[in-house]
Order: sequence, then C-alpha cells, then structure tokens
Amino acid sequence: MSVKQISVFLENKPGKLSEMTELLAANNIDIRALSLAETKDFGIVRMIVDDVYEAVNVLKDGEFIAKLTHVLAYAVPDEPGGLNKLLAAFNAAKVNIEYMYAFLGGEDSKHAYMIFRVSDADASAAAVAANGYKALSQDDIAKL
Repeated sequence: MSVKQISVFLENKPGKLSEMTELLAANNIDIRALSLAETKDFGIVRMIVDDVYEAVNVLKDGEFIAKLTHVLAYAVPDEPGGLNKLLAAFNAAKVNIEYMYAFLGGEDSKHAYMIFRVSDADASAAAVAANGYKALSQDDIAKL
C-alpha cells in the first residue's frame, strides 16, 4: 500500500515557494507534509496533500512542473527508539531507503508519521509488514 507524493520542481529564486503555496491555498488544497531539497539553481518540493489529483492539475495549470511518486507512510510511536524499530524492519527486509521525511498530524500525539521513498514500494511494504508494520493509505493520511 502506498501514498501518492507530489514532487514539484522550483527555480531557486525568492518567492517561488510562496507562489506555489499561494496557488494551493487559493484552491483549498491542504498540505499534510512537505520536504524541500535545494541546489544552486532549483529546488524539489516533495509533499503529501489532501487532494492529490486536484493539486497536480492546479499546479500544472499554474505552470509548475509536478510529478506523482509512490511513497510509503508509517505511524511511528513517539518514544525513544520508535523510528529505529521501523528502520530495523526495513533493514531486515534489505530495503534501501532513498529519502525520508516526517510530519505530525491530527490529535494523535502518540505518533509521528514518516514518509519513505524506496525503490520498490509494494515489495518493501510487504516485507516490512512481515515485521508487524502496516503502511498507511492515502485515506489514512487524509484523516490525520
């Protein structure tokens, strides 16, 4: 089970990130999680939103370059070693993590939520599930 992440390529110029978020806000799209990586000339915004397809359409209409990617999302207990236990399950399954980022959500203060990009999301989710972890769905994220 995977979640759809939107990756947006932005020029590394003042105001470009704000321009993108303003467009999403004007179209009532809620950003659930966001990560920004940059280089000298451009940045890549990776985000999870409440309405993926509307967001992609709005971004493309606004002349942003947006791409959908499948990622895994997990609830991680908010306790010392919580993340490590999940990473150990990935390690036991010999899953390489390309990148990850976290977010908090909803009224559940007992968990943090982690987004993982791996080379094969479906096989990785199945392997990690064998260690007792269930990947969150798009609907699960929307409810947070």
